[in-house]
Amino acid sequence: MSGVEDAFRKFAVYGDTAASGNEMTGKNFSKMCKECGVMDGKAVTSTDIDIVFNKVKTKGARTITFAEFQQAMKELCGKRFKGKSPEEALQAVYGLIEGKEPGSAGTTKATKVGGVERLTDTSKYTGSHKERFDESGKGKGLAGREDLTDNSGYVGAYKGAGTYDKTH
Repeated sequence: MSGVEDAFRKFAVYGDTAASGNEMTGKNFSKMCKECGVMDGKAVTSTDIDIVFNKVKTKGARTITFAEFQQAMKELCGKRFKGKSPEEALQAVYGLIEGKEPGSAGTTKATKVGGVERLTDTSKYTGSHKERFDESGKGKGLAGREDLTDNSGYVGAYKGAGTYDKTH
């Protein structure tokens, strides 16, 4: 398997757990062209990428195979490298793609900024909110949220509960 085909398979499965790696969606094709430098924003734009993708895919299909991908690269290489012959331009485009993997640049990272740390510290909770967590800060679940009824006959928080029989 060539380096270009290897890169094709890696981008084809990116973001799709059910993908086999033999067919690539338009979103992943666009991502590949963007990250590998085929799309430069001037000679080749995202619109050009989408037009070429729709031109090479079979009618009614939503994915392209590796053979259709090669056809798409033949169409794009002429636009990307205008001064070169078609063969040289194709090799230059393949040179950009070889060995590349999908990156996750710009993905959201979970960070605690400013007051978030203070707001999520359960040791600082007061009142009824404090009852929802044990000493370690772990939630009590339903027992911490629900008022459990006391059917003893005494008023809530009565200190002498259960002492009536002993005094009379």
